[in-house]
Amino acid sequence: MNLLFVCSRNRWRSLTAETIFKDDQQHVVRSAGTAEDARIKVTEKVITWAELIFVMEKKHKQKLEQKFPSALEGKKVVVLDIEDNYKYMDEELVEMLSVGVAPYL
Repeated sequence: MNLLFVCSRNRWRSLTAETIFKDDQQHVVRSAGTAEDARIKVTEKVITWAELIFVMEKKHKQKLEQKFPSALEGKKVVVLDIEDNYKYMDEELVEMLSVGVAPYL
C-alpha cells in the first residue's frame, strides 16, 4: 500500500514517520509538507499516488482539502493529532506514530 505522511514543513514529524515505516515490505512510504518552505511540498501527484494519507494535525487535512479536493476524492485521510512539539526521531514521537498508525496497517 502507498502511504503518505503529511505535516507542515516535512522536517520532523512526517519525515520521522517516513523513516520508521519505510522498511516495511508491504508498503511504499513517502512524506511531504503543506508549508511553502517544506522540505518536500505536497503535490497533487503524490496525493493521487497515495492510497492512505496520514496527517499530523486537523489543519493539514483542511489544507489538503482546500488545495486538492478532486485528488482527495475517495481517499482516506487519518488525523493523528500529533502537535509540532517534537524533533526528528524523538522517542516519544516514534511511539505516538507507531501506536497511531498501527490500526490502519
